[in-house]
Amino acid sequence: MADTGELKQLPLKSLHEAAGAKFGGFAGWSMPLTYPAGVMKEHLHCRDAAGLFDISHMKLFAVSGPGAAAALARACPIDPRALPIGQAKYTFFLDENGGILDDLIVTRTGEERFIVVANAGNADADEAQLRAVASAFDCTVEPLDRVFLALQGPAAAQVAADAGIDGADLVFMQGKETDDGWFISRSGYTGEDGFEIALPAGVARAVAERLIGDERVEWVGLAARDSLRLEAGLCLHGQDITSETNPVDAGLLWAIPKGLRSGGDFIGASALEKAISDGPARKRVGLKPEGRQPVRAGAALVDGDGNAVGMVTSGGFGPSFGSPVAMGYVSVEAKEKPILAEVRGNRLPLQIHPLPFQPHRQRKG
Repeated sequence: MADTGELKQLPLKSLHEAAGAKFGGFAGWSMPLTYPAGVMKEHLHCRDAAGLFDISHMKLFAVSGPGAAAALARACPIDPRALPIGQAKYTFFLDENGGILDDLIVTRTGEERFIVVANAGNADADEAQLRAVASAFDCTVEPLDRVFLALQGPAAAQVAADAGIDGADLVFMQGKETDDGWFISRSGYTGEDGFEIALPAGVARAVAERLIGDERVEWVGLAARDSLRLEAGLCLHGQDITSETNPVDAGLLWAIPKGLRSGGDFIGASALEKAISDGPARKRVGLKPEGRQPVRAGAALVDGDGNAVGMVTSGGFGPSFGSPVAMGYVSVEAKEKPILAEVRGNRLPLQIHPLPFQPHRQRKG
């Protein structure tokens, strides 16, 4: 997770320091990796009650104006005009080869206004991409300067209500803006119910203190966020999906409307259509190592004869699942054969396991 160079600091850094956070570099930011409770307890507390995450390293953009929907339809394989106001959609920036430059969430918050949430490591490139596309349309791209918090877990909805955060009307993948500059969506990166809340810096500390003052809530760092999303079978851009990965191989074709899979004006449309027609040569799968030793990202996968069949892209221990878990890519032909991971000169047996490892529990209606 370490980055070199000067790291950006979170607006609420002192609050995390007071909570005993251990910091490390991630995507150019100094981020809380763990708190005194430790990764295991943070992870389980989020599954059992509510975890509070500072995700202010991620970037929000407002795309607005008469041409906003058309610009986003060019930038992403979605139909923004079909989104009701308040609806969010998981999508991508693709390159001309169909590779995934980033995965995003786009929320329609008005007739001519959309909020785009981008990953921290791709924020600058995403902004450049958005601006380049938007220049051909009657719209503006505005980076939003916000503190961004995620409240996740089965107690999140009641905690939010008790804290006076108005999100009870939302269901999973819905969002809204308020007149005082908040953006609230019922979404997250854990597989649990919860909210992602972007708010002005002037009120953020008081809101965070109110949330963390609730006995049901604990701070959760980046390390447990990773184990939570891995158990939930959710991709991390830069590992599980990259510009060398297309949505077909990644098993993410469900995110692209059926009407756009065989043609469209979005960047990468022709390459995606060909990838769908050709079918995948490899597939993203869940992997369960036999035994207790985790298998980490980068481990090569081989068959029983030692032939290369794939690669682990994410791996670690799943505290809720109770054993090591991993994700990776295997060749289509190898899915029915024994698979082993090469770890420090040893070959560890793996089983392909359905994703997710932990059932999703978002509020969908």
